[in-house]
Amino acid sequence: MTGHDAEPHLSHRQIVALLRQHIKYIFVLYQENRSFDSYFGTFPGADGLFSQPPAQTPGFYQRIVNLNGTVSQIHPFRIGPGQDAADTDDVDHSHPMIVEKMNFVNGRPRMNRYAESEEEKYFQNGAPTLMAKQFGELTMAYEDCNTVPFLWRFADRFTLMDHIFQLVTGPSTPGNLDIIAAQTGVTQWIEHPEQGYAGNGASGPGEPVVNDSDPFWGSPYDWQRKVPVNPYDFGGDYQTTVQYNQTYASLPLTLAGRSLADVAKDDALPQEDLGDVRGDIAEITATGHMPIAWRWYEEGFDHEPKDSVDPVDASGLHASYITHHNGPQYFGYVSNNPKMRGNLRGLGDFFRDVKDGRLPMKGGVFYVKGGYGNIAGLRPVDPHAQDVFVGDDDHPGYSDAMISEAMVARAVDAIAMSRYWKQSAIIITWDDSEGDYDHVPPPLLATHPDTGVLKATVPLSDGPRVPLIVISPFARVHYVDHSVGSHASVVKFIDHVLGLIPLAKLPNELAARKLGEKVEHEKYLGPQDALTPEVNDLTSAFDPARLSGRIKPLPASYAIIPLKLVDTQPSELSGLYGCRQVGIIPTDRQLGIHNEIPMDFNPRPKTEPSSY
Repeated sequence: MTGHDAEPHLSHRQIVALLRQHIKYIFVLYQENRSFDSYFGTFPGADGLFSQPPAQTPGFYQRIVNLNGTVSQIHPFRIGPGQDAADTDDVDHSHPMIVEKMNFVNGRPRMNRYAESEEEKYFQNGAPTLMAKQFGELTMAYEDCNTVPFLWRFADRFTLMDHIFQLVTGPSTPGNLDIIAAQTGVTQWIEHPEQGYAGNGASGPGEPVVNDSDPFWGSPYDWQRKVPVNPYDFGGDYQTTVQYNQTYASLPLTLAGRSLADVAKDDALPQEDLGDVRGDIAEITATGHMPIAWRWYEEGFDHEPKDSVDPVDASGLHASYITHHNGPQYFGYVSNNPKMRGNLRGLGDFFRDVKDGRLPMKGGVFYVKGGYGNIAGLRPVDPHAQDVFVGDDDHPGYSDAMISEAMVARAVDAIAMSRYWKQSAIIITWDDSEGDYDHVPPPLLATHPDTGVLKATVPLSDGPRVPLIVISPFARVHYVDHSVGSHASVVKFIDHVLGLIPLAKLPNELAARKLGEKVEHEKYLGPQDALTPEVNDLTSAFDPARLSGRIKPLPASYAIIPLKLVDTQPSELSGLYGCRQVGIIPTDRQLGIHNEIPMDFNPRPKTEPSSY
């Protein structure tokens, strides 16, 4: 960590009080599927790939099987524009595979089976293939400021947090639930054990949510269809499964404050949606807290600006929408209530609302997500990737990393150039670690009985690290924060700054937590925004000197990346803006480490087999 010479000594309570004075607008720019080491493993000052000797770095050397059956070792290696690092295939990040890759031995993760587990998935008749080996290698590749220079610029100028763990060992949907609920349904499982997930949770409905089944609401099984789904989720030969209605408390409830009881009256299915939160509703309403606005902006939810990105024909509407990424849609008390679901909007709406000053005067919480396309109309550098990798939510397999960071930069620029900047906190983070290697073992806070292939009690939380960057006029600058947290830290920050009752302290959640401790002998089966150790609240990312007025808040210009860079096609930007222009020398280059890229490496072993 680095500090500020003028930093006053303020208590945590004083910091929170000052944040409440200064911050009214909280923006969560929520991207997809990157481990900390894969993006910031060589960021100076961070707990990275080369912070310790290899022998002291868990999983630095991992087994990989060669095509002739011999076994060799693989270690982390850097890829960049020369290896088409912006457009990589998607590796397995399912719940069972994340657990397997972390390799728990006697209850402790060794973090050393990323390459081997990924490779074994593609074995044929028990033997490796070229594609299998290339997938194993891909888990150990990492990028830096030559691939995502905008993100590194934000991390350098503001605060990078390097010990934030994904809350649940699983893929995208769990991450998009816990960013608003600080859990994915452990209390629902405790209260309704018949809804517990089957087997290893790889597919199908089940609590807690550990897979990517679509929300029930909006699916063909939903007779009301008040919210959309991507048309291809249930089209042709592809029939995705749907999840149970999520019925535990989340931020949309606490943010409603004293108006919640009246808002809840508009729920179309109160018995199904509200039965598990009746006590919570009464408690929240009784606080007398003024309601606070919230919105979830996600690409493709409604008609986006470019028809080519989201066609308006009957079969193509919502084509860029990723249904299982919309966390609030899983909750019936959102989807079945017009006063709640009106907060679900498209990505283009975010940019219009910010530019035109349409956000509520009293502030609020605003989530921003991309999708399968990009409303800027950008295309990847590599011509071979231009038909597939046009997404902007950073998810490997369909998104381009440069297009994705440009969407984030465009959002930051929009906020910085608006009237909201002076009262804003912007959080950039990712929903899961993609199944890519990360060397830091997470804290083990909760487990779940697994009756599938693992046939054991397996880790539920936490999972591997994800990056998190805090941008604000009151943020620390050039700062790496090592305090431990998770996705629940974002909820905890929102609780503190906006004066909300923590979800963990609501009566229905408390009762389920106590029952879980009695029945399952687990202490932390509940929302982790309170009453749970090793969950920071992000307040350490803010500069006491700026909050207290000893030094001036950061100007908007400090956050803005020039539009001539942000709006430039990646093909034109590539090679012209990278580590040198950002002004950072990654640690591997500082140490003179020779970068050994496997000779048969392929960033897209499935999309373009054997092409490299």
